[in-house]
Amino acid sequence: MPMSEPKFYLFGGYKPWNEHAWIASDDRVRGGKSQSFLIHSADSSVASFRGNLDITALGGAGFASQRTMDPQSWDMFDYQGICLGIAESDGKKYTLVIKDDIPAKRSDGRDESTVSWEYDFVPAGNEVTVSWEDFRPMYRGKPKEDAEPLRQDHIKRISIMMRSFFGEQRGPFRLDLRYIAAINFDSNTEG
Repeated sequence: MPMSEPKFYLFGGYKPWNEHAWIASDDRVRGGKSQSFLIHSADSSVASFRGNLDITALGGAGFASQRTMDPQSWDMFDYQGICLGIAESDGKKYTLVIKDDIPAKRSDGRDESTVSWEYDFVPAGNEVTVSWEDFRPMYRGKPKEDAEPLRQDHIKRISIMMRSFFGEQRGPFRLDLRYIAAINFDSNTEG
């Protein structure tokens, strides 16, 4: 990925969205009832992350997310962060999650807990830009102050998450994305 490109499209942009490159990772794995989908438009130019956040089953907690299918690997070392092109938003708070490793599987088939790098946002305007420094290392929902640095040259998963923030939000949600891209902030030119 050369530095000369202001954006390197991972999904969308000049690359069509492929909903089969994503999989649900909802609170159903913990006995919840939330459900999410990632559905692309007829021309594959927009992906709609949508579903329902049900917080009744888990006592006010809940999450619904879509993540990239394994295996993936992106070298984003030459970029300064990630941006999301927003087509439409419901104004709710979302979380962008990246992982620089693939968790091992537990005996019950669920992923082992590992460090996630997270950024919470409420979409405003047509783009959300996140520098690597803005991502917070988290482990099982709590800050992980002693985490190893994020390996930008070894990104293995990207997720979009809707969560309750312990009862702050619930119900239907929808975030329409035009793209997810690695970005250099030096240029505002779309790649």
